[in-house]
Amino acid sequence: MQGDSERREEIIRMPVHTMEITEHRVTTNGHICKYLTAGSTDGPLIIFVHGWPELSISWRHQLPVLAGLGFHAIAPDLRGYGGSSVYRRHEDYAQEHVVADMIGLLDALGGDRAIWVGHDWGSPVVWNIASHHPDRCHGVVNLCVPYATLERGLDACISLVDRGVYPEEQFPAGQWDYQLYYQENFEKATSTFGVNPYNTVKLLFRKGAPEGFGKPAGTAVTRKQGGWFGGAPEAPDIPRDDDVVTEADLRIYAEALERNGFFGPDSYYMNHAANIAYAGKSLNEGKLDMPVLFLAASYDYVCETVTSRLAEPMRERCGTLDEVVVDSGHWMAQERPTEVNFALAGWLTSRFPHLFDSSGVSSPCGCA
Repeated sequence: MQGDSERREEIIRMPVHTMEITEHRVTTNGHICKYLTAGSTDGPLIIFVHGWPELSISWRHQLPVLAGLGFHAIAPDLRGYGGSSVYRRHEDYAQEHVVADMIGLLDALGGDRAIWVGHDWGSPVVWNIASHHPDRCHGVVNLCVPYATLERGLDACISLVDRGVYPEEQFPAGQWDYQLYYQENFEKATSTFGVNPYNTVKLLFRKGAPEGFGKPAGTAVTRKQGGWFGGAPEAPDIPRDDDVVTEADLRIYAEALERNGFFGPDSYYMNHAANIAYAGKSLNEGKLDMPVLFLAASYDYVCETVTSRLAEPMRERCGTLDEVVVDSGHWMAQERPTEVNFALAGWLTSRFPHLFDSSGVSSPCGCA
């Protein structure tokens, strides 16, 4: 553990599990990182990295399951979120700083390597850990956002837009138009979310549906419609989607965003130039040699990888890549936890049998 690290532990009860999960805080290089953990500290590390506008509890369905398989399962709040440090400059949310936070966390946990799992903006973080710090990875898993896209800047995503769905003259930025809205109207975007954080997350956390296949995503017309929610000053009040979140879940998300605001979460979209420069420092010319698992969501029409070219750069740069398609929308870990956990367990068993051996726990396939 680093010399300047400080810990605080308390027991919390997560809303959808009977087991107890512990909450910790560690300070490394002046950054406070709050994280949840489950499982024996003697087990191999698996670290789950959330996206926008989430929290460590986004992995509430995965932590106890992976702990039950013998892992020391960790889920941090990223900078700007929950109980972790909040910063007041856009540039403080560039990928290089977020990756440094995660490596600091790994050091504080006393680990040489971990399995890293990411989703949404957590995916670029995990991809960057793999490409800049391969020696700190057993392997990496990402949900929805493939390699060599968002962590390499917005242009990398726009270049892979499916022009059969998004004709360039009508949708020049394709489904990524909403990211340009942040750059052009940051204060308005942030304030719109912040008027009623509860209604904002209640609207966002919704399951996917096959009816949207082949149609432009709503994010493709964000600027044309004058902003999020059709240009309305705040999120509308619509019923909760209980297939994704409980009322208790929503209250936890909303209270954290009410306390910290949306400046930090939204600032992740404001560092494309810095992120491109950071990606240019990748080792091994950006090729990943460790085992990689990618979980694609059939009904995620922003990160659409099933029929578009969005995942092609990943396939070219990963030497050992496994892909699984889950019939889910974007919030896969919360909408389809059983499928996600099954895919994780199967991949970990097949690619890392030695980790199960070292943990002293039988693997799901019955291997010793």
